[in-house]
Amino acid sequence: MRSPGMAVFKQQKVEDIYEIGEELGSGQFAIVKKCREKSTGVEYAAKFIKKRQSRASRRGVRREEIEREVNILQQIQHANIIKLHDVYENRTDVVLILELVSGGELFDFLAQKESLSEEEATRFIKEILDGVNYLHAKKIAHFDLKPENIMLLDKNIPIPHIKVIDFGLAHKIEDGVEFKNIFGTPEFVAPEIVNYEPLGLAADMWSIGVITYILLSGASPFLGETKQETLANITAVNYEFDEEFFSHTSDLAKDFIRKLLVKDTRKRLTIQDALTHPWITTHQLIEETKVQENKKAENSQLKTKRLKEYTIKCHSSMPPNNTYINFERFARVVEDISLVERGFSTLAVSHDSLQEDIDALVSIYNEKEAWYKEENENVRHKLSQLKYEHRKIESLKKHLQDDIKTVGSSLASVTGKYIDLKSQYESLSQELSEELRWIQDLMSSFQLENGNEACVNGNFGSVFNKDINESLMELLNRSCCEEFLAGLNLDVAESSQ
Repeated sequence: MRSPGMAVFKQQKVEDIYEIGEELGSGQFAIVKKCREKSTGVEYAAKFIKKRQSRASRRGVRREEIEREVNILQQIQHANIIKLHDVYENRTDVVLILELVSGGELFDFLAQKESLSEEEATRFIKEILDGVNYLHAKKIAHFDLKPENIMLLDKNIPIPHIKVIDFGLAHKIEDGVEFKNIFGTPEFVAPEIVNYEPLGLAADMWSIGVITYILLSGASPFLGETKQETLANITAVNYEFDEEFFSHTSDLAKDFIRKLLVKDTRKRLTIQDALTHPWITTHQLIEETKVQENKKAENSQLKTKRLKEYTIKCHSSMPPNNTYINFERFARVVEDISLVERGFSTLAVSHDSLQEDIDALVSIYNEKEAWYKEENENVRHKLSQLKYEHRKIESLKKHLQDDIKTVGSSLASVTGKYIDLKSQYESLSQELSEELRWIQDLMSSFQLENGNEACVNGNFGSVFNKDINESLMELLNRSCCEEFLAGLNLDVAESSQ
């Protein structure tokens, strides 16, 4: 049952449309056979891809991977890129009907030549660049550019045409979407693939730099004794133009390679930069390669000899008359083995990265711990000061309460004395009033006895009586006030004591 959103391929039997012929080769989950379209007689290559039957299974290719490859191939129409003719599907396989590329690998073709000049090399590199330029214009990255994926459509014509094949790893690069993966053949992958960093079109340009290096020298720039050594050389960009291999190579050619094998993707040549590089745009031999005309054939022969040695080394475990599909099968086995090794390498890199993160966290923790200790000491010091100030305030508060109690007691004593004095004053005032009345009565008796004299001196008597009364009242008031103040002074003195 087909899932929603799944691409629909032709469901009719491919054998009804094509005559299936001999097997051209096979891979881990694919078999390629020559076929001929019954209606036209045109020959194609039928690639039978085994579908993965369940998510738990590890046999077969996932449906989304097949769809991605088909979708990319359907967008491509270029002279230097293999063409997809049709797609069929049955219960177990998806069948890609592809353009038949029968000219073999470019490197095999060049290794069989008697000589190779830089002019010829630039022509083939230019065709590779043209194909990649078409892909990059559509935001498609191949991600698996290597000699075995650079084929010739027909090697029996004077100027064979390059064909870029195998889009199993190709991806459409979308703006704002980060894509990471670890894949490809170790010898040709870019540092960002090894380091599991975001990938883009620049990864293809690195691979072109490696291919150009091998094409001109017959030596691989980063190949080590082990896959781990190869990957380490790539991440360190550890290569050089050995005089043994590049003594007769132009400076422009080396400059072209040097600007492609740059770790920083922002500084690496783009496809447009590569196409406009002087080594590519010129169609004449660089002047320095013409210096020794008599040694031209010898120098070129050395190049092709080394290139032949390189191809023989690559094919050493394959039958001598293998097709590119057979080599692809071998390459996939090697890639599967290297994938495990790269996995261990990636784990080691991840371990180192994790260790660095742990060290950084420990350092941060130590810094924070020291800061917290310092802050804790400051807080303790401030708390101690606050406790001391609190004790001082409590002591002052206690003294103040004692003073308030003392003042309260003194005030109560003064109030008592005041009440006593007031009572004494009232008593004395009453006594004086009685004395005053007695004096008044006495004066009245004097007045009666001296009535006549009073009549004569009436006015004088009234005035005299008034003066006496006022004098007595003043004397009375002064006496009362002095006694009251004396009582108050006595109380204050007692309180202060």
